[in-house]
Amino acid sequence: MAANAGSFAPSAGKPPLAVADWRAHGFPIDVRSFTPVDEDTLVLAHDPAFVRGVLRGEIANGFGNKRAEVAASLCHTTGAMLAAAEEALLNRRVACAPVSGFHHAGFAQAEGFCTFNGLMVTALALRRDDKVSHVGILDLDQHLGDGTDAIMQKLGTSWIRHHSSGRDHPGPEEAEGYLARLAVLVREFGDCDVLLYQAGADAHVKDPLGGWMTDEQLARRDGIVFETAAEMGLPVAWNLAGGYQTDAHGGIGPVLAIHRRTMQECVAVHVEAR
Repeated sequence: MAANAGSFAPSAGKPPLAVADWRAHGFPIDVRSFTPVDEDTLVLAHDPAFVRGVLRGEIANGFGNKRAEVAASLCHTTGAMLAAAEEALLNRRVACAPVSGFHHAGFAQAEGFCTFNGLMVTALALRRDDKVSHVGILDLDQHLGDGTDAIMQKLGTSWIRHHSSGRDHPGPEEAEGYLARLAVLVREFGDCDVLLYQAGADAHVKDPLGGWMTDEQLARRDGIVFETAAEMGLPVAWNLAGGYQTDAHGGIGPVLAIHRRTMQECVAVHVEAR
């Protein structure tokens, strides 16, 4: 599920690092195996020629290269998101896919470190398998989920409700107001069977590609999402989304710390509060 993408973005290599960090900090996580998606599932949301070309190394991935190890990881990355959504539907609470790199991928193009749109593939696969009637996508990555928008428009998926905080390019001065409205926003997904939540770390004020929330505000953001969804009985499948900060040695410790706080909020709602 991880790969060296040869890119500024760490997303392809984050999964094992995030999971190792969570284990090191004693979070009560249960790591499950899952089945990677196949081409037939990917083409629910993407042009078949695009899917074949990427997987065969003939079309560049979202990192702008054709590395075989990246291509080999892609079915696992989306498979993890689908598996998390299926698990959340089963346990009626929450599951996490420690992956990223979805929301800029369009119907027939890879963009912005995103190759296949695992959010849309997941929603469409769940609908195909008669597991849902409506799906919510709450995208709190710093950037607009333009690929998600494009695929929804292409396929006419009116049964998917999509909110992307990056649509309005918010700044630090808007953070408190947004947090004050967030619970109401989450409740707007009340007709959905599952909520796919992008808990982006790139919304941090110090992120080189983001910047509007502090550590404390990001933790509150995640807590509000998990608490409100739990109160509604709305299952949540969440992922890591973006995050580009590095430490003095070039490591992604600052990003892992943000993901750690997201997991801490998840545990506080779904384990400690039970």
